[in-house]
Amino acid sequence: MNCEEPRAITPVRVTGLDDVASALCRPESLDSVLHGTLCDAPLPAYDKLKEILDRLKAVLFPGYFGPSRVHMESLRYHVTANLDSIYRLLAEQIRRGGCFAGADYTKDCPGCETTSMDIAMRFMRKLPEIRRLLALDAQAAYEGDPAASSPGETIFCYPSMQTMIHHRIAHELYLLKVPVIPRIIAEMAHSATGIDIHPGAHIGENFFIDHGTGVVIGETCIIGRGCRLYQGVTLGALSFQKADDGTLVKGLPRHPILEDNVTVYAGASILGRITIGAGSVIGGNVWLTRSVPPGSKIVQASGAKAKPGELLGKKTDSENPA
Repeated sequence: MNCEEPRAITPVRVTGLDDVASALCRPESLDSVLHGTLCDAPLPAYDKLKEILDRLKAVLFPGYFGPSRVHMESLRYHVTANLDSIYRLLAEQIRRGGCFAGADYTKDCPGCETTSMDIAMRFMRKLPEIRRLLALDAQAAYEGDPAASSPGETIFCYPSMQTMIHHRIAHELYLLKVPVIPRIIAEMAHSATGIDIHPGAHIGENFFIDHGTGVVIGETCIIGRGCRLYQGVTLGALSFQKADDGTLVKGLPRHPILEDNVTVYAGASILGRITIGAGSVIGGNVWLTRSVPPGSKIVQASGAKAKPGELLGKKTDSENPA
């Protein structure tokens, strides 16, 4: 027979797949991750959230994102059109996120859409303030890095600015108690930059992360104005309180407070609900679990061996970790 001639294909039944399908379709196998929402309500859509972020960036920084050429004569038209799309898309994602998490505002089905639209509008009204904060972040990046030629370059190029755009947006949604959506927005930036900031973290004006890779900032962190972090810094929890049943207690303040104008150099770990006083400098690779007063300079003790329970680091007024 000529090998180019079509041959009849005999269907071959693959045994065993019916059992796999049955196991995968058991509702109880999904209860812990879907909270019973499967088929009851659509889940948040990653592609729609990405579109929302793209449109928000084009509104916050026209020309840097979206169309590369912006005419002032038509700017209002483009901004208004984007805002309308953002509002409608965001309201739907807020509704979906609420349904997924079983939020209180979704328990009243007739009013769920109205409430989601109200939350979305409250967020939209925060956009001028978000832009103000991000413009200050860009200025801080320019002033804090000799390699930066302009604040605009930091918007185009710096991973810290990409992360802060996401964070400033996610934080406002977090304050509005929107479930799930802020965390997804934060993780978009985390996956792209390696900078992990929980949307609950409160970060003041003029914030800059130099280089950035490996930075971790926990949910209950409070960071003052004019602070600067370098790569590999962790602002984390020292321990986690557990309930009587062994589960972690949620929502307790467990991360550091950085007062104004604190600088933390590469690889430092600051852990627990401690306060780093204003104007302090924390040197590279320091492990810090105690509060320090304003103006402190903490460096790693050169060649020292820590005793059990002792902090490997010392306060000095003469040594400069820079």
